[in-house]
Formats: sequence, structure tokens, C-alpha cells
Amino acid sequence: MSRYENRPLLSTFRDSSSSRRDVLRYGAALGTTGWLTGCMSQDAAGPQPTSLSGGLDQLVRDASKEGSLNTIALPPDFVNYGTIMNTYETKFGLHIVRGSPNASSAEQLSAVRMLKGASRAPDVVDIGPPFALRAVGDSLTARYKVSTWDSIPSELKHPEGRWVGDYWGVIGWGVNADAVGGATPRTWHDLLDATYKGKVALDGDPRQSGSAFAAVFSAALANGGSLDDIEPGIDFFSEMKKAGTFIPVNATPATALQGETPVMISWDYGLLSLADELRGKIDWQVCIPKDGIFGNYYCQAINRNAPHPLAARLWQEFLFSDEGQLLWLKGYAHPTRYADMRSRGVIPKKILDRLPSDSSYQGLHFPTARQTKDAIAVVRENWSSKVADR
Repeated sequence: MSRYENRPLLSTFRDSSSSRRDVLRYGAALGTTGWLTGCMSQDAAGPQPTSLSGGLDQLVRDASKEGSLNTIALPPDFVNYGTIMNTYETKFGLHIVRGSPNASSAEQLSAVRMLKGASRAPDVVDIGPPFALRAVGDSLTARYKVSTWDSIPSELKHPEGRWVGDYWGVIGWGVNADAVGGATPRTWHDLLDATYKGKVALDGDPRQSGSAFAAVFSAALANGGSLDDIEPGIDFFSEMKKAGTFIPVNATPATALQGETPVMISWDYGLLSLADELRGKIDWQVCIPKDGIFGNYYCQAINRNAPHPLAARLWQEFLFSDEGQLLWLKGYAHPTRYADMRSRGVIPKKILDRLPSDSSYQGLHFPTARQTKDAIAVVRENWSSKVADR
């Protein structure tokens, strides 16, 4: 079973109270190889490369001397990370130490703080936007701009390269068409129809689950709300509850298969992956609503005190190459360089044929960290009284 329901795209709700620790000086020698010349920054961890100036081959040779890369929070069955990590190992001859695959964003930053100076500290993290901003504020991440930097949208990267958006998802509906008479909803308002009575469910509680929270945001955008006003989304779920269409059941692949939750609201990449699992069992349709197109992304960052700093930079170069981006796309996650690759015609047709059309994502909205924080507070304050009754 895929882990998309266990690793929400935005793991804000599992924040930790770990305090910022004193910065420890990183003691491993980086060497004086040619590719570093002219592209250094003096951080607490010592001189570190900020871009690729001496060529990928030189970086590969230098990174290979470090021998390994420490990752965290990368489940192998999540957005094709298993294949991505295996390909990196095979391609570059480095071993990946795969730590805590289900760690949240907060837990990743806690590991970076707690393990400073240790050989098992994470070299790289994959965290939600609010945590990326926090990491920058706490000087936890290194500056590095990959060689494909210019093709990454400006709103999805830190101007100094201290984090960069790697992939994103959009809220959609997975529909067991067999259980709804083939009537696939197209708009949020459709979900009020009696056809879906007792059939619509989230895959978690929006006070705790990032995907469920995003669903409320999407509903808000479709019903007069905005990225600054999520309350109409809460009101809409209250309306669905009164209409009897929304049910308080956490949707899973099992409940979808059994017809208990015929309409599952979640991230598109998880729903599309589930379509592969359910093929031949039920008629599983994935729909991106025509209104309220809401998405969010994860951020890739290098630990400022990474025990394997060159392997970490090679990891980023690989992830943001065409090859790495296509591997994410094969796992149904939208890579941040999608538009560039689409314009150059490098995405194979067989991959595009498995995805919703580009037009399905027109009008996509991403929230800022502040908007997310404010919306979380509103959901926590109002979901219980308006929807959950607890």
C-alpha cells in the first residue's frame, strides 16, 4: 500500500518544540578540488560550494570520496523515491543511508539540530515550506544553486539557494465509479448532490492531516474564499455534512476498494498511484476539480553541516536534472521543472498519457507560509464546532 496517506505533503501539524542549538563547526575537510574554485561561501561549517562551476564529472569524483549520502523521510514507495535512490546509487556509486522514512518536517529539522557533527546526521532534508523558512531563519541549510537553477520558477526557490521546491501536488478526487453509478463529480458543488450521500470522505482530520487540510483550502477557493480566508471551506464541509454526503471516515485504499468511501479527497499523486494498485479491481477515476485548484510543494535543502556535503550537492544536481525530475513524474509528483521540460519536449508521451491534462491545473494556487499558518489556526479553532462535533 502506498504511504501517501501517512506522509501528507504539508506536515505542519507535527511541529516539535526542539529549541535551536548552538551551531557546531563542521570539521570534515572539503579538499581543494578545481570545481570549488570561485564558488565558495563561508558558513559556520567552513567553506562550502554554492554552485557547480567545475563540471558534473569533477563533482562526481569528489563526492565519491565521501562514499555515502544520509537521507531522511524518503519512503521508497512514496512518489517513486525508491527508484530515485536506487538510480542515484547505481549511477554514482555512492551508498544511501536511508534514515527514518516516515519522519515529519519537524522531525527532520530536529534531527539536523540534534545530530550536528555526527556522521549519521542527515545530509539533505525534504520539508514543507513553513519548515524551510524556519530552517533558513535558524541557519540550518547551506546555499547551493543547481546547474538547472534558471529553469526553476522563482516562487519555488530561495533566492540564495538555501532551499528549492522539488515537487508539488494538487487536491483531487479519487472516485470508485462503480459505487456512484459512473457519476464522477466535476465541481465542489457537485459533492452536495444526493448521488454522493454517505460517500465523500477525507483521508484524515484537517487539524492533523496535511492532505485533509489542503482539501478544506481547495473547498474555500471554490466557495468564495481565498488563500487569506479558509473559513468558507470549513463552512462548505459543514454544508456537505448537513446534506449527508460527507462522512467522518478516514478514507484509505481499503475503504475505497470496499465501496465504504467511494469519493476520496486527497493529493493527486497519491490518488493516481492508487489507480495503479486498483486497476482491474474497480473502476477508479481520478478527477481534478474544475474549481478551487489548490496545491502545495515540498522543499529540498542541504544540511549546512552535512557530513557528506559533496554527495549532498550531487544529490541535488541529480534530482533537478531532467532524469531526476522525470523519475518524480513517473511517481505522479509534479516536478518543479515540469514547464521547462514540457516546452522542450523531453517528457515521454507514455508518461504524459498517465497524467491529467495540463489544462486541469490552470489557475493553480500555492499558499505562502504565512497564509498556511493563519489558515491552520482557523481550522483548529472552527472545525470541531462546525464539522466534527468534537
